[in-house]
Amino acid sequence: MSDTSRMKLPGLEGKRVAVTAGASGIGLCIARELARQGARLAICDIDEAALERAAQELGAEVALRADVSDEAAVASFFEAIGKTLGGLDALVNNAGIAGPTGSVDEISPEDWRRCLDIGLTGQFLCTRKAVPMLRAAGGGAIVNISSSAGKFGYAFRTPYASAKWGVIGFTQSLAKELGPENIRANAILPGIIEGPRIEGVIAARAKQTGISHEEMTERYLSNVSLRRMTPPEDVADMAAFLIADTGRNLSGQSFPVDGNVETL
Repeated sequence: MSDTSRMKLPGLEGKRVAVTAGASGIGLCIARELARQGARLAICDIDEAALERAAQELGAEVALRADVSDEAAVASFFEAIGKTLGGLDALVNNAGIAGPTGSVDEISPEDWRRCLDIGLTGQFLCTRKAVPMLRAAGGGAIVNISSSAGKFGYAFRTPYASAKWGVIGFTQSLAKELGPENIRANAILPGIIEGPRIEGVIAARAKQTGISHEEMTERYLSNVSLRRMTPPEDVADMAAFLIADTGRNLSGQSFPVDGNVETL
């Protein structure tokens, strides 16, 4: 579908939106859709080369290198947003990592902490800086990226699943806490998303179990009702919908975008 034939959503034009890890993968797709809708963008990422490319493509007004688990880096990112955009209307907490694949006794505490620091604590660090800006704007939207792993146990991926379950609890708590101030919080649960991350996950699991990459891919897709991976653009569409006026009465919800993942 061409850009000219895609629907424009009400209330996104001129909206000031921050997207973490916005230079590649799902984050870039979300930022790209928001830019198409006329939003003003601030993005951060740890990959400087990708950040430079994305900023040029998107016309992002703020594009800074920032690790969301680093409190000082997060503070600098939001300080730049305040100076350049004059405030904020929405935050997309997208940053996360796949984390290690292995049995619980094989996973190092360092790898455990790193996965939760980025995938869960990073959302807290960004949200605590964003909320005063959202209050000043008279309200806004927070979209937290969780995962299908946020509703199922995920053997051999315990750090990732724990972080993503935590995101859902964080989201529901924010919705209750901030709703009276007209700040909405929702989570998106992507499933098996097309791209290099899932290919790496499948490769690691295939190696661990001693089967081929193709067979492991089939096993993953056998648990999806639609028997296919989800394009990252579908996640971007949901994020835009939730930030726009179309999502004005949606809060505290978790929205799977996964072809109906039945189990993991």
